[in-house]
Amino acid sequence: MAPRPKVPHPHPPRPPGSRPQLFKNRMALGAYIAAPESHPASVVIYHNDDFVAIHDKFPKATVHALLLPRSPRHSLLHPFEALEDAEFLAKVRAEVERLKALVATELRRRLGSFSRSDAAREAVLNGETEPEEHDQQAGEGGGGGEAAAAAEEEEEGKGKGKGKGNGKRKRREPALPSGRDWAADIVCGVHAVPSMGHLHVHVLSRDMRSPAMKHRKHYNSFNTPFLVDVADFPLAEDDPRRRTREEGFMRRDLVCWRCGHNFGNRFQELKHHLEREFEEWKRE
Repeated sequence: MAPRPKVPHPHPPRPPGSRPQLFKNRMALGAYIAAPESHPASVVIYHNDDFVAIHDKFPKATVHALLLPRSPRHSLLHPFEALEDAEFLAKVRAEVERLKALVATELRRRLGSFSRSDAAREAVLNGETEPEEHDQQAGEGGGGGEAAAAAEEEEEGKGKGKGKGNGKRKRREPALPSGRDWAADIVCGVHAVPSMGHLHVHVLSRDMRSPAMKHRKHYNSFNTPFLVDVADFPLAEDDPRRRTREEGFMRRDLVCWRCGHNFGNRFQELKHHLEREFEEWKRE
C-alpha cells in the first residue's frame, strides 16, 4: 500500500510590517536595542526607555561596557552627527555618568582587594576593623563632606550666640573610608569610525588587559584621538578628529597608556609590558 502523501500545512499570512528584523554583523547591536529584556543579565546591565547598557562581547579591558541609545532618530547616525543635537547630547552625557559609576563599582569589586588605596576600606568591609565615626545632624541623610561640616559650624555658631542649639541633636555615624577613586580610571567615548552600525558609547577601564585585545588597531582605537571623549562634543568643524583617516591615528606607534614608553609597532612586546603595568596599577 502506497504511503499517503503528506499534505503541507499552510502557514498563516504575516500581517503587514511583522517581518522579523535580522540583526547581523555590523547591525548586531540592534538586537539589544529592540528587545533588551530577551537577553540575560550577564549581557544586559540595565535598560530603560532611552538607553540599553550591555557588557561588550569582546572586552578590551578588565571591565568594558557599551551604552546604546534607543532613539530611532539618532541610533543609526554617525556619532559626530548624532551628538550635535544638544538635547540628545545632554541625555547621553547623563547616562554615561550613570554607567561610568557602575563600571567603576564593578572595577572596585574585582580589584579593590589588591589596591593600597582601598586597604582601609577593605578592612572595614571584611570586618577586620571598625569604621570611624563622624558627627551628623539628626534628621539629615547622606554622609559628611563640606555640607555636613558647614552644618556643624552653623550649629556651633548658634549655640555660642544664643546659649543654646536649634533643638537638633548630633548623632555619631559610621563612615566607610572613601578609598581609591576608581572612576578616574574609566574611559568614556565613541570611535571616530565606528565598527558597528548603531550608535554606541564605550565605557571601560583604562588597563587594556584582555585576551580580546589582539592587535595594534584594537589598542590604538582606545589610546589615540580615534576615541573621542563624550565630554568633547559637539566637535568644532575643524577638529582634526573629524579627519581620522588623514590623521592616521590607527597607524601611530604603540605607546603605553601608563608610562608613555613607545613600542613602535611591536604589539606582542606591548602586551607583555601591559601585564606588568596592570599588576602595578591595580595595587595603587
